[in-house]
Amino acid sequence: MPTIEIALPSAEGVSDTALEKELRKKLQVSASDELQFRIIKKSLDARSKNIKLVFLVEYVLNGELAPPNFEKRKWQNVSNAKPVAIIGAGPAGLFAAIQLIELNFKPIIIERGKTVRDRRRDLAAINKQRIINPDSNYCFGEGGAGTYSDGKLYTRSTKRGNVQRILYTLVECGANENILIETHPHIGTNKLPQIIETMRDKILACGGEFIFNTQFTGFAKNGNTISAVQLTDVLSQHSYTLECSAVILATGHSARDVYQHFYDNRYDIECKLFALGVRIEHPQHIIDSVQYHCEVRPENLPPAAYSLAYTDNNNRGTYSFCMCPGGIIAPAATAPGELVVNGWSPSRRNNPFANSGMVVNIMEEDLKDFAHHGELRALNFQKHIEQQSYIAGGNNLTAPAQRLTDFLNDKHSSTLPVCSYIPGITSVDLKNIFPTQITNALKEGLKVFGKKMPSYITSEAVLVATESRTSSPVRIPRHAETLMHTSLQGLFPCAEGAGYAGGIVSAAIDGERCADAVKRYFDA
Repeated sequence: MPTIEIALPSAEGVSDTALEKELRKKLQVSASDELQFRIIKKSLDARSKNIKLVFLVEYVLNGELAPPNFEKRKWQNVSNAKPVAIIGAGPAGLFAAIQLIELNFKPIIIERGKTVRDRRRDLAAINKQRIINPDSNYCFGEGGAGTYSDGKLYTRSTKRGNVQRILYTLVECGANENILIETHPHIGTNKLPQIIETMRDKILACGGEFIFNTQFTGFAKNGNTISAVQLTDVLSQHSYTLECSAVILATGHSARDVYQHFYDNRYDIECKLFALGVRIEHPQHIIDSVQYHCEVRPENLPPAAYSLAYTDNNNRGTYSFCMCPGGIIAPAATAPGELVVNGWSPSRRNNPFANSGMVVNIMEEDLKDFAHHGELRALNFQKHIEQQSYIAGGNNLTAPAQRLTDFLNDKHSSTLPVCSYIPGITSVDLKNIFPTQITNALKEGLKVFGKKMPSYITSEAVLVATESRTSSPVRIPRHAETLMHTSLQGLFPCAEGAGYAGGIVSAAIDGERCADAVKRYFDA
């Protein structure tokens, strides 16, 4: 079916009438010709003051527009099928389970945290009482970190799998169909829990199983081949064994106990470099005015976002990460005594602040003081910075913060602006938390970004420490073709926790790939 790109002034919105008028003009067809069309992609072009909405449209002249190729899942009964254990109920684990059902295997999902609904009480305890449950928090629990961290669906992993198939499944489970056409689709933290619950209900209806509040503690093996997983109920501390000959390990980037278990048992793991920095928060109207070249954002335009990147002369990168227009900064630590921040937005992105991770690539030279930790040196460096941040904030989840202008001028902030971070912020010179090379790289990058975006450097912006869970500090290696672990037969390291994918869609794609790899393993 032919497609064509149509650009309309943003003031005209998404009017079908305006679209059809422009489409007929471009195709040079008269009003008497029958024309049917459908939007398949929508984006915003704000590179100039004449902001445009850009649509990719498929159409048919004097004919019938074929219905969209909405590929629905094959939800079948797998109650008596061969079981496959999945460690972790984040997007990788959930989509691996759905794919296993289509392949006629029974998924058994083991999650150390609680159901998505029950997690809310623990999140409230973090924000209001400053109590962290190490098994149920912003990272651990049904849906994983993505459930309460915005729900952004943008990915560059199009060569690894079928992105549209992932989006179709989310729509099938309750997401708005707009995610199928948006260039940067976004569900929103307020919408994701119900979608996750629907996924769980569908998996259960097919005979899959969920085991919550249960922590993976090890493997039973015949030689180097897995025969079972060892589990512990985190509430009763009862330990038991679940027999299975294939395990998809989809724990996310913060399951430090898993990395430690691999290290202690000398299973293959590798040190992996990550990025470290802060959350930077501006009033949303400042970002709107810069990006939309206006004083006040027009009502028909969404809160503006940005993406920034810079590489210095030492080949060290500084870049924005997980930008959240109309968002909130959240406490994302997974254990007492550490301070981690992240950002999220509701579906409407209607909060008065815009926040983004602003991070610097870690290099091997930064880890020299942690070399004695071997493959866990980046993890222990990460942990050290988080602990330093916690102490600097006052040992109570209050976050160290500094006005952007003061940070750049090596000046202590005598006051701080209002911030969305609920546990609160306190004035700290951030150079006392980060190594000098990280501080200097962050300053250099921010100055460059201020030249790219006038008004970005402002005393109304605040830096909040510490953004450190950008990716896993450990890689669990796997064979490129089989996706199986390099030293454990039957183990399939998966997605972000294994160091192979980041973000909801790319993790979901990797979950599907691992499910396919399990089938090949059993068929061999």
